[in-house]
Amino acid sequence: MDAEVAPGSVVVVIDVIRAFTTAAVAFERGATEITCVGSADAGRKLRRVRPERLLAGEVGGLKPADFDYGNSPLEMSGAQLDGRGLIQATSNGTRGLVRHPDAAALLAASALTVGATARWIARNHAGTPWALVCTGRTAEDWACAKYLSELLGNGEPSRAELVAGIEEGAAQHARAYGGRPSEERVDLAGDLPFCCDVDRSDFAMVGRVHGDQVVLSSVPA
Repeated sequence: MDAEVAPGSVVVVIDVIRAFTTAAVAFERGATEITCVGSADAGRKLRRVRPERLLAGEVGGLKPADFDYGNSPLEMSGAQLDGRGLIQATSNGTRGLVRHPDAAALLAASALTVGATARWIARNHAGTPWALVCTGRTAEDWACAKYLSELLGNGEPSRAELVAGIEEGAAQHARAYGGRPSEERVDLAGDLPFCCDVDRSDFAMVGRVHGDQVVLSSVPA
């Protein structure tokens, strides 16, 4: 997990808190596709070309003033996105996703989509080597990767252990944010229940590479 990725592998990029949890909720709210880019400035540049698209994401964990939505599944859960395309730019998740243009298949995952991701891979790429990429160093992504690895190996992973890992990751984030000035701190309390909602979504988030962008679609698993 999170080692060097061999060419031709199925690559799953994991970001539980919060990029790909937010993306999954956006699909639930009716988003047609999500174009992931490597930076906030790249997101702004793309929206100048595609002004009909909504821009979501964060810089330093916080929503930039000119973005439509932050990197928050709680905020996204109230969005009306039927028929809308999104652009997403985050510090870890989307940045990590665009680093793997040569994968046999490229997916984004969080706890919401972990079971659907395993089913999609088993159905479409059985026998293909796979790699799981954790975009952060906190516990939640590693816990999700361990859970997904066991699913892909036909094991029966512990949902309770996954949730405990996500909660520990949230505590690690909170400790890191606690050292910031108050106006730069990120409150994860409202987002955490979404991040812990294992297998809430019945679709995988499958990417298509377009240059330095990855366009995610929700694909039934």
